[in-house]
Order: sequence, then C-alpha cells, then structure tokens
Amino acid sequence: MSGPRLGPDDLAAVERIMVPADEALVRGYPGDAGTRQPVHTVYLPADRVLPGTAQRYGAAARAALEEHAPDPGTLAGIVGADPDRVAEVWPLLLAKLEREPVEDLRIDLEDGYRGRSADAEDADAVAAVATLADEVAPPYWGVRFKCFEAATRSRGLRTLDLVLGAALDAGPLPDGFRLTLPKVTSVEQVLAMAESCRRLEAAYGLEAGRLRFEVQVETAQAVLGPDGAATVARLVHASGGRCNGLHFGTYDYTAALGIAAAHQAMDHPVADHAKNVMLLAAAGTGVPVSDGSTNLLPVGPAEQVRAGWARHFRLVGRSLARGLYQGWDLHPAQLPTRFLATFLFFRTGLDEAGGRLRDYLAGTGGAVLDEPATARALAGFVRRGVHCGAVTPEEAAALTGVTLAALDDLARGRC
Repeated sequence: MSGPRLGPDDLAAVERIMVPADEALVRGYPGDAGTRQPVHTVYLPADRVLPGTAQRYGAAARAALEEHAPDPGTLAGIVGADPDRVAEVWPLLLAKLEREPVEDLRIDLEDGYRGRSADAEDADAVAAVATLADEVAPPYWGVRFKCFEAATRSRGLRTLDLVLGAALDAGPLPDGFRLTLPKVTSVEQVLAMAESCRRLEAAYGLEAGRLRFEVQVETAQAVLGPDGAATVARLVHASGGRCNGLHFGTYDYTAALGIAAAHQAMDHPVADHAKNVMLLAAAGTGVPVSDGSTNLLPVGPAEQVRAGWARHFRLVGRSLARGLYQGWDLHPAQLPTRFLATFLFFRTGLDEAGGRLRDYLAGTGGAVLDEPATARALAGFVRRGVHCGAVTPEEAAALTGVTLAALDDLARGRC
C-alpha cells in the first residue's frame, strides 16, 4: 500500500485559497460573545421618563396581579398554563417584579414621541437620559432616536449627539447603554450610523468602537433588497462590528406589506418570514435578535385584562420556542405574562437540558446522543435561564455538574 501522494506544496496551494476565507469567517461570524440578552425591551416616550420608572413599572405590574390574579391558580387559569408549574415559579415571578421589573428600557424619541417642538425634544431627550443616569437604572437602557431617512436625519443625529453628551455628563458610559436606529431602509443608513458613531467617539473622547447600535427591521427594504438578496444580512456586516441587535417592528413591517390593521400581529405569516430571515442573517455573528410587540394591552375591564394576558403569554411562549428570546413590552401590565412565560419556558426544559449536558460533559452518553453544536445550545439555554432569574446559579450547577463559567465557555464553543 502506497503512502500519501500530496505534500507540503499541495497543502500550501490549498491554504492560499482558504486563508482569506478563514479570516473573513472569523471577522464576520465570531459567534456568541457570551453576554446577557435581556428578555424584553420596554419602550417609554421621553417625556414620561421620571425618577424611579422601573420601580413604578414593577409596582404597577404587582397591582395588576393583585386586582386580577392574586394567586398562581387564578393566573394559570387565565393564561391556560399548568397550575402546578405556575405555582412553582410564582415566588420567582414576584421576586422579579420587585428586584428587576425592567431588564431593558428604551427612551423613545421616535414613533412613541410626537407633536413636540424641536426645543422640547432637546429638553426631553437630555432630561430623560439624565434621570436614568442619575439612579439605579435597569441593566440595559438607552435611546431610540429618529431614523436616518432624509426628512428626519438631521433631527435624529442631533438627538443622538445630545443624549450621548447627557449620559457622559453623569459619568462613564454604562456597559448596558443602547442606541436604536429605527426604520432602516438601506445599507447606507447603517454605514452612516457607523460613521456617526466614529465621529461621536472622536468628539467625546471615547475609545474607538465603544458606541454600538441596534437596527430595527421594520421595512420591506430591510428584509429583501431589489436584487433579491436578504438586505438584513448586509446590514449586520456593514456595521463593522457595531451592530448589537436586530429588533423586529411588528406594526410598521406588516403595514408596509399591506396587511389590514385587524390582522397586523406578531404571529402573522409575513412577520414570521421576516424574523426567520433575521435569525438566519444573525446566526454566528453574535448579534441577538428581538421579536416585536403586541399592542393589544391587558388594561381596562377585567375580561379585557384577562384576554390581553392570555394573548401576550401565548405570543411570548411562541417567540421563545422559535428562538426569539427577547421582545418589546409597551405597558407595565405585560410584565407578569412576559416573565411567567419566560420562566416556564426555561424551567420546563431545565431538567432535560441539565441531564443531557451532564452526560455530554462526562462522556457517559444517554438516551440522546448530542453533538458539540447541540451541547452549545443546551449550555446557552441553561445560561439564559440563569440570566433572567428563572434558574438560580446553584440549580444550574447541580443539574449540569459544572460552574457557570464552564457553561459560558461551552456556550461559546471553547470546550
């Protein structure tokens, strides 16, 4: 039997072809950075941001529960969940509303903020940022400014400049500071936003690359370009590593596709298509994807509250099952069903995920033969549960047999 016939020169020829592609893959698809992704983003018009906003949201959510679902059995009946499972997470739910009712707060100076003069917008933008910067703010917070379409570009850039200055006046820029670029219709708008970030970093003495931004996908052009390609994939890579989120805009997007108002919803097929394209575009890039919102709020008469809770609970659970771990909330009364659906999702799959991870890491095998990619997904699942408060670090360690640091490494493909 003869030996191999290819030698170093042949390998070198292959390497010459592959090295540029290898480098591009590392640049463009660095994988999960391991940072926490909030389970929701709460949008609040700038003129309604007052001291203690997050705490007031938590109190309002608790008040809604006390009025309409004061015990786990009642809430389970409203949303159609297993009463025993709801009772299991009930203490976690109440603790979450007390400790961290808002994970991500976005000061809205776009669609939710209208009819103000330029001077009023300047004042409201600065005041809202100063308010959050001066208190114990949610882990993530920031600003949605007006889009970079021609009619609002100057206003959006001015707001961006003002809010950054206001945030820095209060001290170092928080790690969880977020900027949201809405209604993106072209790659050029992302390029312009990246250029704006570079200029703002220079103007305010920030390190290069410090400013990053979320892209809101709420136009047809952001999903499908005139060449038939998925524009959203180009948006991620055009940001030069600055994109830190793709957020779906339910109502702008469905309206843009001509869906009748009565049928515009998170679970409409056209919305599902857009979000699937977003997930594909973001896969491997380390850019998280967020679902949108439902504007059918649990407010008003008791039957309307119950209907709103049932719908919101179903939609949140549906998004989670489709790999969308974040969404928008528009009212404090949505917080109970946001956290209930999220906690039930992670706790329902916890024992299986922990057991499979333990078997995989121990090399003992089990009823399911998991591959490395699945093990990474299982580790990410457990880690997300810990991040949002559905799972305690002690539970995660007991179930998987490893520390959270080891889970982080596994989720990022480091072991």
